[in-house]
Amino acid sequence: MTALNLLHVDEALVAVDKPPGIAVHRSQLVGADDDYLIDRLRAQVDGPLHLAHRLDRATSGVLLVARSREIAAELGRQLMERRVGKEYLAVVRGWPDVEGCIDHPLSGSSLKGPLREARTRWRRLATAELPIEMGRYPQQRYSLLAVQPETGRYQQIRRHFAHASHHLIGDTTHGRGDHNRLFRIHWSSHRLLLHAWRLDFVHPVGGERLCLQASLDASWQRVLAAFGWDAVLAAAEAPPLPVPAGA
Repeated sequence: MTALNLLHVDEALVAVDKPPGIAVHRSQLVGADDDYLIDRLRAQVDGPLHLAHRLDRATSGVLLVARSREIAAELGRQLMERRVGKEYLAVVRGWPDVEGCIDHPLSGSSLKGPLREARTRWRRLATAELPIEMGRYPQQRYSLLAVQPETGRYQQIRRHFAHASHHLIGDTTHGRGDHNRLFRIHWSSHRLLLHAWRLDFVHPVGGERLCLQASLDASWQRVLAAFGWDAVLAAAEAPPLPVPAGA
């Protein structure tokens, strides 16, 4: 069992850099896997562990785990009250506006049932235009986005950008197979290019603000290098994550 990269450990919580392709825990939405992130973490960290929030199997990045039910409840309150700053990195097809917000209601995990409010903000960090012919277009355009979901609906970021026709690269559920294949062939990218980059919240015991950041894996690094986005991302790391309203 591969050891996880721990971003923060104290008596109240653990922050882990979740790899892509592993389910966080057992559920009806995943198959009968023998490998779950929470099981790996229990092999590394002693004592009780309670998930404070979740990431999709295909998504990587910062994941919070509480060391008691009380801490999990407090972190849950911060999330419900939108006092946690969440920023993702995503590669999408096309060139969205420099910044914007997708305000589009979404249903639950079954993709059925009542619609609930869902909003996703983004800012565009970089663009690329590649001389690769595909379909009726002689060139292909892609963007690197910093994405801040204001709500936490099931696969919200993936579904919102598919709704806006700026599908996430590597998304095999809501994305575009032709663009996913292009990234597999040219840059050996076999994963969803969605990464929970930074998480900003108030420590539930000490009261100080923490801003945790998860590094990018080799697949991400290949794409950044190929598109010349390395320096752009390095510059984007300097400003602190905006403090959520009401924090």
